[in-house]
Amino acid sequence: MTGSLILGGGGMIGQKLAAHLQATDPDTPLTLHDIAFPPKGMPGVTGDVSQPGIMQALAKKRFDTIYHLASVVSGEAEADFTKGWQTNLHPMLALLEGLRLEHTASGGTYRPKVIFTSSIAVFGGPFPEVIPDDYATSPQSSYGAQKVACEILLQDYARKGFIDGLSLRLPTICVRPGKPNLAASSFFSGIIREPLNGQEAALPVPDTVRHWFASPRAAVGFLAHAARIDTSQLNGHRALNLPGVTCTVAEQIEALRQVAGAKVADLIVPKPDPDVAALIARWPEAFTATRAKTLGFRAEDSFADIIQTYIADEMSSE
Repeated sequence: MTGSLILGGGGMIGQKLAAHLQATDPDTPLTLHDIAFPPKGMPGVTGDVSQPGIMQALAKKRFDTIYHLASVVSGEAEADFTKGWQTNLHPMLALLEGLRLEHTASGGTYRPKVIFTSSIAVFGGPFPEVIPDDYATSPQSSYGAQKVACEILLQDYARKGFIDGLSLRLPTICVRPGKPNLAASSFFSGIIREPLNGQEAALPVPDTVRHWFASPRAAVGFLAHAARIDTSQLNGHRALNLPGVTCTVAEQIEALRQVAGAKVADLIVPKPDPDVAALIARWPEAFTATRAKTLGFRAEDSFADIIQTYIADEMSSE
């Protein structure tokens, strides 16, 4: 047994996933890989997946399960076209090619499970009110296009039997701990996290904006569950829309008011940003997620639950 590999293991979800896997299955070897790791977090192997030879070298280690979380986030991928494709697509192809070579060298016995974190940004409008599982992908951002391209590669390498792959189209993960990042969706967490920590938060979009959310705890649950399911149940369709909570920004703010009080919610200040608003307007708002729910994937029932999860997981230890 060679254990599991988390690509992007230095990031917030990667760190939480590693802690979960270590707690639930301490006997299985676990390797984290990322460009950097938090000072007080779980350590790992430092490297840049976009550099030549990195993915091929990792493939040679023949991990049983590979969680592919490494990526440039949405806002950065849109702002830096070249970096987005070089980080979000090319390493996936290099990894899959490396795994194909290992599959062949093993006489077909090596077939790792590869779990890829995709995104609801693979969809483009105009949207139905609720997106069904068979809705066609049509990304309207470079980030979404890069995620679709990776999904297609994973689908084909799995079809050929080189890997056992699964793409998880994550909702926007909220409330994220720590500082804002370059994702266009970062403010969704900021308007909850900052007020809860006594700080003012800028709201760059109208409060009528509706979106699809799940907590970091739910995201870890998605990834851990994906490693356990029998992918023959997917009938060859290896990308899943995952469950979440749909709500408007106004409903987010009202949930914050109910959980933490009016003084906290009043720390949210409208500061329109047309570029962010234009990008977010092209993102989906709600999903049926019927296939994923049938397979046992679960998320929160309300945005208030998501806020309470953040308080319990992040603020209780401060």
